[in-house]
Order: sequence, then structure tokens, then C-alpha cells
Amino acid sequence: MTMSPEFRNHLLDVFQPLGAVTAHRMFGGGGLFLDGAMFALVADDVVYLKADDENRATFEAAGMGPFTYERRGKPAALSYWRIPDELLDDEDELCAWAKRAWAAGRRAAAMRPKKRPKKRRKAKAGA
Repeated sequence: MTMSPEFRNHLLDVFQPLGAVTAHRMFGGGGLFLDGAMFALVADDVVYLKADDENRATFEAAGMGPFTYERRGKPAALSYWRIPDELLDDEDELCAWAKRAWAAGRRAAAMRPKKRPKKRRKAKAGA
């Protein structure tokens, strides 16, 4: 899984109307983030957008499926769904799908439990 620098730069240009989108290498591919929320996964220069109960039907209606990988010898699916290839030719529509994916990413982040700060250990006397 990879995200070529050329494709990454193209996506950053396409998603510029959304705001300050950033790309980070991860999982051998890459993730696209906006305001700290991941909304896209890119693997082998294929775009998968974040899906949840509010936008998954759009992907299903287009005949698309989730990103899958093998985990411990069994297929596992993530909540990122492949976009239809024709969206790459319609930047306005791709941005509309990405906005809905970003909203799904924010909803997912809001559902995660907040991390508690780690307790500091007191230094032992005489150490």
C-alpha cells in the first residue's frame, strides 16, 4: 500500500476548498486530515472516505465497499469506503463527498473516550 507523492499533491489541491487538509503517511499508505479529524485513507493511490451510519448508504448506492485487509489470517474491514472512480473527474462532487466524510470523522472522534493524563510517579527519596 502506498500513496505516491504526485497523487498526494493532487488530492491536497483538490481538497483545498475544504480548508487546511494535511496528508500523513500511515499503514503503508496515507491519511488525509482536516482540523485533526481523519476523513480519507489512501492506499495504492485509491481513495477511501470515512463512512458511518449517516453517509454509508451513498457508498452502497454507488456499489462501493469498505477498505479491507488481512488480520490474523482473516479479512478485516475499516470504516473507510472506496469512492467511485468517476469522482476523481468531478472535483466539486468529490469535495462534497469529502465534507460528509469529514463530518463522519468528527463524529467518530467525538465518540472516543477522552485520554486521561498519565499520573506522574513521585521520585523516591534518596534516589
